[in-house]
Amino acid sequence: MPDFETDVLIVGSGPAGSAAALALATYGVETTVITKYGRLADTPRAHITNQRTMEVLRDLDVEDQVRAQATSQSLMGNLVYCTSLAGEELGRLHAWGTRPDRLSGYLAASPTEICDLPQDLMEPILLHTAQARGAQARFDTEYLGLRQDQDGVTVQVRDRLRRDDYEIRARYVVGADGGRSKVADDIGLPLRGRMGVGGSINIVFEADLSHLVADRPSVLYWVLQPGSDVGGIGAGLVRMVRPWHRWLIVWGYDIEGPPPDLTDEFALSIVRRLVGDDAVPVTITSSSAWTVNHLYAEHYSEGRVFCAGDAVHRHPPSNGLGSNTSIQDAFNLAWKLAAVLTGQAGPGLLESYSAERAPIGRQVVDRANQSIGETAPIFDALGLLSTTDPQEMVANMEKRKTASPEADKQRAALREAIAFKDYEFNCHGVEMDQRYESSAVVADGTDVPPPARDPELYHHPTSRPGSKVPHAWLHGTGRCSVSTLDLVGGGRFTILTGIGGDVWSHAADAASAALGIDIGVVAIGPGCDYQDLYGDWASLSGITDAGALLVRPDGYVGARWSTPAVDPDATDALDAALRQILDRP
Repeated sequence: MPDFETDVLIVGSGPAGSAAALALATYGVETTVITKYGRLADTPRAHITNQRTMEVLRDLDVEDQVRAQATSQSLMGNLVYCTSLAGEELGRLHAWGTRPDRLSGYLAASPTEICDLPQDLMEPILLHTAQARGAQARFDTEYLGLRQDQDGVTVQVRDRLRRDDYEIRARYVVGADGGRSKVADDIGLPLRGRMGVGGSINIVFEADLSHLVADRPSVLYWVLQPGSDVGGIGAGLVRMVRPWHRWLIVWGYDIEGPPPDLTDEFALSIVRRLVGDDAVPVTITSSSAWTVNHLYAEHYSEGRVFCAGDAVHRHPPSNGLGSNTSIQDAFNLAWKLAAVLTGQAGPGLLESYSAERAPIGRQVVDRANQSIGETAPIFDALGLLSTTDPQEMVANMEKRKTASPEADKQRAALREAIAFKDYEFNCHGVEMDQRYESSAVVADGTDVPPPARDPELYHHPTSRPGSKVPHAWLHGTGRCSVSTLDLVGGGRFTILTGIGGDVWSHAADAASAALGIDIGVVAIGPGCDYQDLYGDWASLSGITDAGALLVRPDGYVGARWSTPAVDPDATDALDAALRQILDRP
């Protein structure tokens, strides 16, 4: 007999595991998290928190906690290329949507704001709130293995303090145990790509560098130093962790050789080199080695076991997509597990998790690794790739300061190469436009609209089924503004309609009674629940006033009826859509 039972057992307390626990606890699911460590993350690691993730955290009612501790978008934007923080500056890029013409797109896309919150501050918000809502957490508890049967999963674990083994019985298991996932290995997930394509070192340190960065606030400062061997990362990186006294340096090493001896003396020498001001007092906090990976899972589950986060997509931190994708994996899976566990959905709904998230994971892995290669043109423009002699490299960099046709070309090439890094640091479409195709999406026969602008750089809102519901500001009673995103989610399905859409309200009542699920109905228009005073919803919704959108609990459009309907057609259409999504025969 197992020592105890739970509905969902989550292995791992990182962003994916803690977010899954938070969402499941919010939905009222009995949830237990185990981690072999005695603490949550104690180093900054992931940090960029993009708008889609902030929308998830908004739905889970922790957005305010995150914003209270995060560095705001306004302090993130000066991506600097330099020879050291105290040395010569080579160029800048407006990053994370802060360039004036790009900022408008970010403001229009979401009620939330991109921000910077280190992982060692994010994880406690997620897991502690999950615990406050009923989730349990067991630290110093190591996952050993599992066996599945028709009714559940028996998991073997080890208490690392008592040094004894015991069993936990769960109806479902979520493997969120990171880039060396034993859960993923145990269930035989098909992985493509390879680990260890590059080697890097993280050095966390304390130093007041405000005098070097106050005029150009940013979260990332790239240091290009002739003669430096920076391995897989391609350049030394100084990252702000907390303004402007806590920092993290990323420094590369040759993956074919052994990692360097990570002594404080070695770490301090790297810090001194990249900061460039030896008068600044420095305290080394920690240092660790890690590998750059290019690997993704083709499928995310086997039976009653599901994997999420780095267990199924392993890639460098380029584009800041790691923890964001992990949290969004968890959000996609949690409402589906809750629906199945409460009997509102059949087990077929869970198959849509892989169908929807695996293509996103592969896209993210490819995009992050591609961004590393896209740094090479900067080195090339500076003349750092044409020689291995550090003195010649310095001379080549200096040539851009002369008045000559060759220098004109060099300066133009450097500007173009830095501007091209938009694809790493302003990749708004990749962050926001994740589209789903699965049995949990009812296609309406429309084609995917061609993007008006670059689909990686720019967000293209649409209400086509499988897309996130577009954000628009509406106005309710008391003259308060509310986002369309705030009218959906919360663990339930929602119908969005307008004037003449009463038939959809009747259809929702009938479907709710027949299927035993909660369906919210929101009418938008003059005299309705909310008014579209700016007219933005009318242009984004993709439906007529009497049409309807069926929005899933995760804020994605599950079905769309763009034109009016009459009973019993509307009732039949909504019933059929919900039965397909929920796997209810």
